[in-house]
Amino acid sequence: MTENEKAQFIMKKLESLYPETPVPLLHSDPYTLLVAVLLSAQCTDERVNKVTPELFRLANNPADMTRLTVEEIERIIKPCGLSPAKSKAISQLSQILLDKYDGEVPASFEALESLPGVGHKTASVVMSQAFGVPAFPVDTHIHRLATRWGLTSGKNVTETEKDLKRIFPESSWNKLHLQIIFFGRQYCPARGHDPGVCPICSEVGKIDTA
Repeated sequence: MTENEKAQFIMKKLESLYPETPVPLLHSDPYTLLVAVLLSAQCTDERVNKVTPELFRLANNPADMTRLTVEEIERIIKPCGLSPAKSKAISQLSQILLDKYDGEVPASFEALESLPGVGHKTASVVMSQAFGVPAFPVDTHIHRLATRWGLTSGKNVTETEKDLKRIFPESSWNKLHLQIIFFGRQYCPARGHDPGVCPICSEVGKIDTA
């Protein structure tokens, strides 16, 4: 199976399994998505979704968030882990959004990545899912699957992102990254994985060496 054949097979299989790709993090607008993605660092989406309803009930916009103390934010988000750093980042970025962007989340990679606590992956999720800008957010789970499927030999998520953007058409990126996440959770876990029964690993492992 050539790289192009492999890419086409993966896209077709994922589209058949996940024709709809709702963002797994609860949110109502770019700001709440930004905060939810920031909280998801080293934390499961399920846990984030248990925490954000209380947080967003008190503050679902930058103005209200800045009225909460860092300690109040930290108390609410503590189950997500890294709460001291995350609570400071949420408070600080909310103030910056008010001061520099009239309380709106900027639709710019450069502007987003300049915000406290916002790295390239978080910015990519917001750009793709909130603003529809083509991006391919790669976390450790997508990196693991891309390596397992022989789509990259990248040593880190940055290299893997470059490889996936080269292999897959730009028009597929925003949906495909969610489809890969959903697939990994259901069929392709890190532990206890049987490649022989996995709907993708069982096929892409048949490399054409001719």
